[in-house]
Amino acid sequence: MTGLRERKKLQTRTAISKAAIALFLRSGFDRVSVVEVAEAAEVSKRTLFKYFPTKEDLVLHRFADHETETARVVLDRAAGETPLAALHRFFLDRLAERDPAYGLCDDPEVLAFYRMVSTTDSLRARLMQYGTRGDAALTDALRAANAAQTTAYLAARQINRTFLVLVELNWRQLAEGRRADDLYPEAVANANHAFDLLRGGLGDHFG
Repeated sequence: MTGLRERKKLQTRTAISKAAIALFLRSGFDRVSVVEVAEAAEVSKRTLFKYFPTKEDLVLHRFADHETETARVVLDRAAGETPLAALHRFFLDRLAERDPAYGLCDDPEVLAFYRMVSTTDSLRARLMQYGTRGDAALTDALRAANAAQTTAYLAARQINRTFLVLVELNWRQLAEGRRADDLYPEAVANANHAFDLLRGGLGDHFG
């Protein structure tokens, strides 16, 4: 059970994040200062930086839980399930659940959030760091599946970039006005095609 102190810390972190996102979406990321965010969240600037070391972290912490997701899927796969089969199943499940992180959520606030990230240079640059750490984690997970180091290194980047491209394809369609439910069959078909291609190149190693 989470202690009172930890719950209060989580509440403070959540309050800061909500205040920041609201300000950024209303006025633009580059036009809002950290001081303004702290004032809106009713905390000191020092407290804000304790929870979020940089201004970009106020936005991109939402991606942190997904940073090593592909690695966790591989490590937690069922007995006898290949890494690619587990990742394919996982991706389709996220689409079915309309998980915002997988590009198939047409909630207006979610769309506005991703539009902000995709059009802000500093956020896009910082997001690449998450990709680098995710690649390293997936490389280690594939190594644990008895892959050679170079094979795991190359495969991790192919898999994670495939995830990224599929998500971007979905977001672009939604940004053009399509509804998530209407896009769902196409998103599933794209995912199936992408994993067929991955199996064509990596199937001998990862199924």
